[in-house]
Amino acid sequence: MCGAPASLSGPKVALQPRFRDKGDRSMASSWRNVPFFRWSFLRLLFGMKHLTTEWQVGDGREARLAEYVVARAKRGDVQDAIRTIDDYAYNKSFLINVGDEKGKILDAAVVQAKPARVLEVGTYCGYSALRMAAAAPSAKIVSIEFNPANADIARRIHEHAGVGGRVNVVVGTLGDGGKTIDALRTAYGFGDASVDLVFLDHAKEVYLSDLKLIMDQGWLRRGALVVADNIKFPGAPDYRAYMAENEGKRWRSTEHQTVAEYQTVIKDIVLVSEYLGKS
Repeated sequence: MCGAPASLSGPKVALQPRFRDKGDRSMASSWRNVPFFRWSFLRLLFGMKHLTTEWQVGDGREARLAEYVVARAKRGDVQDAIRTIDDYAYNKSFLINVGDEKGKILDAAVVQAKPARVLEVGTYCGYSALRMAAAAPSAKIVSIEFNPANADIARRIHEHAGVGGRVNVVVGTLGDGGKTIDALRTAYGFGDASVDLVFLDHAKEVYLSDLKLIMDQGWLRRGALVVADNIKFPGAPDYRAYMAENEGKRWRSTEHQTVAEYQTVIKDIVLVSEYLGKS
């Protein structure tokens, strides 16, 4: 777990945002900190309906990201792929992945969990899987993605970064009537107490139902960590309430106060929860 176990009102994590604007560190005080001054962020807001149904903004930025990474990141260098995606998100088009600041919280949870198997729900363009692969070099990662186009983008980026052999992107959803769950069992070896870490970063309204599906399968080992992004923005209130109600019973959670990705104005929370087993 990230830091000592604490209540749901746990200590704030002090974060110093990192920015890359052609090497200019003064970017930390620039207009790029304010997302409402960026056209690519406003375009995302205008395309929110498309985003929440297709999990792409609708202007081709996700496909352009893959081209950018392949052209600029060193082949086989996962850290350089991460750096290049951050550069694209700050200087080209705003992205909705976990980002560099919240990514450090995810990194710490992965290091703490020492996972052999990771389940990610919500691949998007593959950024968080890169971070987890870097933080746990021996882990096998299975990432579930709703949109086949996003899955293809992520696979291309993972292959270029040199982690395609241990990051598998599966197209589907956990709530698709058992199809994806069956695939995880039969094709990827998911079984009792076989999952060490789960990262949730998909449709916020199904965080809780998907977590319960995972628990019903018995996949979580005692002590496994579940990391949930966007608990404050855009928010997952039922998931947060569930963790609060089960604090010290089935879960021990820490709320990490932080900022949403690639800016410093909008606040967010990453919730890291340790599974204590069946009560």
